Order: sequence, then C-alpha cells, then structure tokens
Amino acid sequence: MTASPSPTAAPVTQALILAGGQATRLRPYTDTRPKAMVEVAGRPIIDYQLDWLASHGVEQAVVSCGYKAEVLQEHLADRDEGPETTLLVEDEPLGRGGALRYASTGLRDQGAPYFALNGDVLTWFPLDEMAAHHRERGGLATLALARFRTTWGIVDVDDQDRIEGFTQSPLLPVWINAGVYLFEPGITPLLPLKGDHESSTFPELAGEGRLTAYRIDGFWRGVDTVKDVKEAGAEITALRN
Repeated sequence: MTASPSPTAAPVTQALILAGGQATRLRPYTDTRPKAMVEVAGRPIIDYQLDWLASHGVEQAVVSCGYKAEVLQEHLADRDEGPETTLLVEDEPLGRGGALRYASTGLRDQGAPYFALNGDVLTWFPLDEMAAHHRERGGLATLALARFRTTWGIVDVDDQDRIEGFTQSPLLPVWINAGVYLFEPGITPLLPLKGDHESSTFPELAGEGRLTAYRIDGFWRGVDTVKDVKEAGAEITALRN
C-alpha cells in the first residue's frame, strides 16, 4: 500500500500579495491607480502575478491594499480566471510587515504554508522548485533572491588604465531580496502588527538560523519607478517575441 504524501509535501495553494502604498516614485502612473494596477507591456502588474501563481497551483490569493483600493477591487471583480481572490483593505498604513500579518487573516487554511509577494514584482520562476528547496532546508521562511542590476553604467578598464568599453546596467555578482517569500504558518505571529518585517522579523529569524534563501534563475524585475515600467515593458515584449 502506498503511503499518502505528508502535509509538508503538499502543494502550496495560497498566497498573499501586498498591493498597498502610494508609490509616489511611479507618478503619474499612480495618480489614479495603485501600484499593482500599473500596466507593463499592456497588462497590470497584478494580472501577471495572479496568472503566474495560478500556473503553479495557487488556488487562493489574498490581496492587501489601501491607496486607490476601489480601482483594484473593480478590476479583480472582473477577472474570471486564475486564483480566487480575497481583497482586504487597510484602514491605515501598516507597513509591509504589518500588511503581511493583516493579509494572512484572509487565508482559508491558517495552518498551511503560503507564498507572499510584493505588489511591484514581475517574475517567472518555478515555485514548486522553491517549495522543494524550502522543505529541504527546513527553515521557517524562504526568501527568493535575485541578482542585483545596477542602474549605473559600468566602465571596463584594463590593467594599463585603458578604457575598453562600457556596459549599461549590468547584473552584478550579489543577491538582493526579490520580494517573493514562502512562509510556514508559524511565522505569522512573528510578523509585526505595524512596521517592516525586513528590519524586525527577518533579522531575528536569520540570527536563529531559520531563514533560508532560494536563488532565482529566470526573469525578475522590480517596478519602482517610471523608468522601470518602460524597461520592464521592453524586456517582456522581447521575451514574448
């Protein structure tokens, strides 16, 4: 008789998306909409995220929002594909850590692990591989890491101080928080009620050896500025072609 899979080997079927914040650096795009509704290559960021989550078995996505929440609410109500979405509106700004904790109250299964995404991230990588890596390492939380792309141009110089050329905005051999997480349910009470998890919960878990990393090998782009919108749109268009 074949044993049934353990709960820890079950697919991760729920996720949180942080879509609050006024995103002033994305104006004028965000004058009339939240950051998650900014269009990149003709589609809102959140549509890319929901389709990606659905393609990896996520059945429910809780979206935490505040600024221009009605725009997001109307858009999600019109979607008829992808995960079931639950929208939670913050009465006051809670910070990213507080928003994660607040959004977790909308998860159907409070005892199961869940993905969490920043609402300004565009990425495609195999979430099942991230989940397997997470389970192998045995941490309470796993952070996806992306290679850092500098906004500055790099000057290539030889050992005789001759300039050989220029490289615009290259990827550097260092890793940054990609804004995609996999959390065990035990992390939820450790998140702040208000404030940033990156300055509280994460350093504490790292000090205890319960925070692990998964390096992304694939497309990733954070969308923080008008320049990011244009460059990400060009990259996605190139990938489609």
